[in-house]
Amino acid sequence: AEILRIAKEYGFSDRQLAEMWKRPEADIRRLRKDFGILPTYYLVDTCAAEFEAYTPYFYSTYETGDEMQVSDRRKVLILGGGPNRIGQGIEFDYCCCHASFALRDAGIMAIMVNSNPETVSTDYDTSDRLYFEPLTFEDVMNIVEKEKPEGVIVQFGGQTPLNLAVPLMRAGVPILGTSPDAIDRAEDRERFQALIEKLGLLQPPNGTAMDLEQALEVAERITYPVVVRPSYVLGGRAMAVVYDAAELTDYFREQVPEKPEHPILIDKFLEHAIEVDVDALSDGNEVYVAGIMEHIEEAGIHSGDSACVLPSFSLSYDHVANIAAQAEALARELKVVGLMNIQFAIKGDDIYILEVNPRASRTAPFVSKATGVPLPYLATQVMLGKTLDELDPWSLRRGGFTCVKEAVMPFQRFPGVDIILGPEMHSTGEVMGMGADFAEAFLKSQIAAGQRPPRSGKVFLSVNDRDKPYVADVARLFADLGFDLLATRGTAKVLREGGLEVEEVRKVYEGRPNIVDLIINHEIALVINTASGKNTARDSKAIRRAALTWKVPYCTTLAAARATATALAAGRDVDHVETLQEYYARDARGQE
Repeated sequence: AEILRIAKEYGFSDRQLAEMWKRPEADIRRLRKDFGILPTYYLVDTCAAEFEAYTPYFYSTYETGDEMQVSDRRKVLILGGGPNRIGQGIEFDYCCCHASFALRDAGIMAIMVNSNPETVSTDYDTSDRLYFEPLTFEDVMNIVEKEKPEGVIVQFGGQTPLNLAVPLMRAGVPILGTSPDAIDRAEDRERFQALIEKLGLLQPPNGTAMDLEQALEVAERITYPVVVRPSYVLGGRAMAVVYDAAELTDYFREQVPEKPEHPILIDKFLEHAIEVDVDALSDGNEVYVAGIMEHIEEAGIHSGDSACVLPSFSLSYDHVANIAAQAEALARELKVVGLMNIQFAIKGDDIYILEVNPRASRTAPFVSKATGVPLPYLATQVMLGKTLDELDPWSLRRGGFTCVKEAVMPFQRFPGVDIILGPEMHSTGEVMGMGADFAEAFLKSQIAAGQRPPRSGKVFLSVNDRDKPYVADVARLFADLGFDLLATRGTAKVLREGGLEVEEVRKVYEGRPNIVDLIINHEIALVINTASGKNTARDSKAIRRAALTWKVPYCTTLAAARATATALAAGRDVDHVETLQEYYARDARGQE
């Protein structure tokens, strides 16, 4: 008992002790409780002992005192997102805050668990009580046993609390909203495949592997290119698109441990497919499809890095209706109570399901603001027993305008990093452009994200071999707007074959003056440069780096270049700015 108490006072977790003592974590927990070694909670002294502190911030310690009085009010625990990091950030903080507001309005005590002081959900006036604790099974269970809430909300903090849903349920903790079993059905690869087959939906061909030999077999069966990634990752970390066996071998050597704990997931990569994000709200029976967002970048760019449009700007009515019907079928089959996010890919007329997350996603704040329907606030009410018929989100919806979400990249702060986008997430924030149509909203979003698309000048194009069949169409859009075209030898040849006038420019290694010289001399108005996968030539990287350093607007995908040209062609004035409330009010008048 003495050794265990000292270990806990020194900060060892039950899990660390379990690993050292070669016992299950549950055994350590049971032993600790049998010895009466329990954490106590102290108040964070926000007044530095000058005055008595009343702020309800608590932290656990293995001291002897206790500065917390347990309330006998109705209470609900909200698990936050933990530390803000790339791939899981402030959007979950937004959801947690609105959950807290909804609980307060319902007369229920909101208890927030989050270890990050740099968030709004940990502000003194957001929740009734706050625990600055790590989001681990041990720490959450300690709070649950102390506070005895009527339920715990896990779907607003991203993947971290979602991973705790099943362990908490097994420990007898009531989980509010979607059941942990439904969460597992969406997260577990085999159960998810069975779900897709039951509903008669499409999924890209896929498989799993524990080593390189298995991975090569799977990739050969489903054919290259494939997307490879470890299970249970945040923000697409260590995720890659590979085009042949050599690249797959390199991936395993660089990214996969010798004996991985979880299988490596391998999916057929759908080239030149349109990606669509859907957010939905369900009470277990009725389903409200909150937003069908069309990504501007094609599938293969992480959804957190891709710009997206609401309502969609190029999808057919049939595709939108079909996607809404599939989203409703999935929500009903999983008996989702609260929020849910689904990612689709459209290739031709086929609609594939890439991923289903029975939780709030990073798009929840965007969809809430773009439609006027406060999704996390309503989802919390649904978890407390309200039905969608009672809440009627359909009547709250505002429209008559277009919204574009654009990612904000941190590349300026990291000298030497490549600005190319891919399946691994890089963005550290996002902005929203609103306008009467796609052109106005898109241009506003670009300016807000730090890039002002030019109205005239020289457009430089250099694309990889996979994009060459499509580059002439994009270049023609800029030529029709009066831009002069410049390109490196290979791209210039393709453009001339397409009947376009183009000036050829040297690559870096071909001598001076070259394209980087022209960028430095401010002769280039826009750079369009797509990479050749993992083995991007140094020359190509030098071009993108120069564009970043000398603040020349750039596009690293043809889809983004096409959207830029389309928006510029509309000739919209982007100096017109209105508040969200003004957009909503105008729509409300229109509806009346």
